[in-house]
Amino acid sequence: MKTGIKGIRRISAVAITAGAVLTAGAFAAPAQAATLPTPTITAQGGFVMNNGTGKTLFTKAADTRRSTGSTTKIMTARVVLAQPNLNLDSKVTVQKAYSDYIVNNNWASSARLIVGDKVTVRQLLYGLMLPSGCDAAYALADKFGTGSTRDARVKSFIGKMNSTAKSLGLTNTHFDSFDGIGRGANYSTPRDLTKLASSAMKYSTFRTVVKTKSTKQKVTTKSGGYRYMEWDNTNTLLGSYAGTIGVKTGSGPEAKYCLVFAATRNGKTVIGTVLASSSVPNRTADAKKLMDYGFKK
Repeated sequence: MKTGIKGIRRISAVAITAGAVLTAGAFAAPAQAATLPTPTITAQGGFVMNNGTGKTLFTKAADTRRSTGSTTKIMTARVVLAQPNLNLDSKVTVQKAYSDYIVNNNWASSARLIVGDKVTVRQLLYGLMLPSGCDAAYALADKFGTGSTRDARVKSFIGKMNSTAKSLGLTNTHFDSFDGIGRGANYSTPRDLTKLASSAMKYSTFRTVVKTKSTKQKVTTKSGGYRYMEWDNTNTLLGSYAGTIGVKTGSGPEAKYCLVFAATRNGKTVIGTVLASSSVPNRTADAKKLMDYGFKK
C-alpha cells in the first residue's frame, strides 16, 4: 500500500500531536503525595507547633481551658528567670512553711528540701522542674514576690505569673497558685501552654534545666556543712525519645495527666502540649505520636 507525501505529513502531525498531549499530561497531572494521617490521642486536648516558625501542626480542643497540674511550674520558672539583675547563685534558706505545705497538700510533689538548708536559686529551679517540687516552687515565690509577709509575697508572685501570661497573649490562661495545686481558678489550654513553653525555652538556664535527666546538687546545711540532693526528671521522654529537649509533666485529680514536650531533629524543633490524658504511659505515648507527626509535617 502506497502512502503519499500528504499522508505521511498527516500521520506525522498526528504522532507529534499525540506526543505533545502525553508530554503535557505528564507535567499537568503529577502523582499526588500521600496524605499524612492525623494521629489519634487519648488526651482530651492537644497542640503542636513548629517552634522555629510558629506554624500550627496539630490541634485537638487546643483552646479549651483545663486544669494544668504541675505544668504550671513552667510559668513559675519563667517569672523567676525574667527578674531584673537575677543572681542564680544567690542563696535561699529553706523555711518550715515550705515543708509544711507538702505535708498539708496530698497532691504536692516534693524536692525534699530540708529546713535550714541554704540552696541557690539555680538549685531551686532544678528542684522545681525535675522532681516537680512544690516546696521549691513555694521557696521561689517567697523569694521573688514582694511584700512584708510570706502570704503577701506569694500573692505578689502569682500576680506576676498572671501579668506575664497577659503580656505573652495567653488569653485563656490564669493562675491562682505557684505550683498548679489550684483553688479552682488555675487553668490554661494546650495552645497557651505551648506558647508559654516556647517563651521559656528562650532562656538558656531553662533549656539547660529541663533537658537534664538527673542531677546531684551540693547544698549548705544549717550547721554550715553540706549535703547532696539528688533529683530525677519526671519527664520520661528524656532518654526514650530521640531529640527530646524538655519540658514538663503535670498531674492532679482534675488535671489528670499532662505533658508539655519538645524535641529537635535535623534542625527542626517541634513543641507541644497534651492535657487530661488518661495515664502516665498514655500521656507519653500521646506526646511521641504528636512529635512523630510534627516532624513529618
